[in-house]
Parts: sequence; C-alpha cells; structure tokens
Amino acid sequence: MSYEKVMQVKSRVVIGTKQTLKAMKDGDISEVFIAVDADQHMTQKVAHLAEELNIPCHHVDSKKKLGAACGIEVGAATVGIKQG
Repeated sequence: MSYEKVMQVKSRVVIGTKQTLKAMKDGDISEVFIAVDADQHMTQKVAHLAEELNIPCHHVDSKKKLGAACGIEVGAATVGIKQG
C-alpha cells in the first residue's frame, strides 16, 4: 500500500532525509515514509520530528523500492508527502 501511495502522489514528494526534515520544519509535509533498511542514525531524526509534529510516519521495507516508487534509480531512505 505504501509504495502505491507514493507512486500516486509522485508530483508532491520530497526525497531524502535533509530535504524531508527541512520541509517538515516548514510545515509542508502531511506524512512521511521511512525505509527500515536505511541508516537508522539518519532516519531516526525524521521519525522523532514526525512524532513531535504529529505527522503520520509509515515504515517500508526497502529504500530501493521506495526510491523506485518516487521515480528515481537510487534508493531513498526517507520520503515526505507535501500537503495537497
């Protein structure tokens, strides 16, 4: 389900940990997706901020699949969905 949702809103995705964190702080993100096979040191910042800001946080099993769902050829550790 999660990968399909990302694919459906491809035009509204923010890809990558730094960009996702910045967009979350700016109040632009409605939900985030975190790959569980990504570096936990990086992704925990997104998870903590999502919890702090009450942004729904979904975990997916593969950063490679998450990247593919975004239309990129490399893995994506975190992806944010911009508010519509």
